[in-house]
Amino acid sequence: MSSAPRIAEYVEPGEEHLIRLLVQVGVTEAVSVLPWAVGAATSSTATAFAKTDDPWSAAALERHAQYFGERGLRLTVIEDSPPMEQIRLGAPGRDRELEMMLELVRALGSAGVDVLCLNFMAGSGWARTATAVRGRGGALVTAFESSAMRRIPPARFAPLERSRVLESFAWFVERIRPAAESAGVRIAFHPDDPPVPSFRGVARVLASLDDLEAAVRAAASPNVGLAFCQGNIALMTPDVPAAIRRFAELGSIHFVHFRDVTGGPDAFVETFHDEGPTDMHACMRAYAECAVDVPMRCDHVPTLDGDDHSRPGYSVLGRLWAVGYMQGLREAALGSPSGRP
Repeated sequence: MSSAPRIAEYVEPGEEHLIRLLVQVGVTEAVSVLPWAVGAATSSTATAFAKTDDPWSAAALERHAQYFGERGLRLTVIEDSPPMEQIRLGAPGRDRELEMMLELVRALGSAGVDVLCLNFMAGSGWARTATAVRGRGGALVTAFESSAMRRIPPARFAPLERSRVLESFAWFVERIRPAAESAGVRIAFHPDDPPVPSFRGVARVLASLDDLEAAVRAAASPNVGLAFCQGNIALMTPDVPAAIRRFAELGSIHFVHFRDVTGGPDAFVETFHDEGPTDMHACMRAYAECAVDVPMRCDHVPTLDGDDHSRPGYSVLGRLWAVGYMQGLREAALGSPSGRP
């Protein structure tokens, strides 16, 4: 065993204290959002940051990468929700969105950013129905309960059938694939979260292991694969290490979210990394044995006592704890401290 995922972490421009902490604990790679202009709509967790160029332009992305590089982190993943709702819906306006996405992929290649993490969840991103459930020792965790969704109206464009979403997904992949291959950028599609067949009247097409395999096989490109989110995968199968080997064999794991949950797709609670039902050491060992050498971040973490809970799942103390846990598992899986900076 000679390689394993590289520990990265999500951080936004301007989070200077967090950047310093991450560098101090040994993180060398950054996952971030696009360099959005002030006031622009961005992902549900992101904070706007002042830029003058389009966030998908080469100039903006190169400055973005330089910003992190000057602070000791290499920007290797952009994880965001750029304008692609009309693409997801197969609606008028998708050609203009496609132009922006193609420009973004080319710009990422120019800036040396390896991975673009996207989702194909029309109408919503990842969803939780509670963000302050008491977990171990009173730490705050997030949860999902499908029965609570009965109070939420369907999406304005519902119903949206599975065949329509699949058609839109295939249309997009066919057009983004050549640009990704040319730019040397890997597109990592995040599983549907929660992984249910339909959400607010909109079909979801990346909600099972078979869905994910069908998607990467249809893409037929080493540059189009998955953001392997273990929390979602654990809701699809009790044997996450086997799923890691399944998709590593396909060469389709481009990015990893290392987290765990307890429950099922219709009702689950996020946990500390060391207390869920998944054998996390076996997962890390599977990545190492399959030589999955990609960025890995801890993803959602509990909010520890006294820490800021304004962004559930992204507490600073929780992430520092998770990084240390992941580093220990990685060394154990490799059998040595290989990969230390």
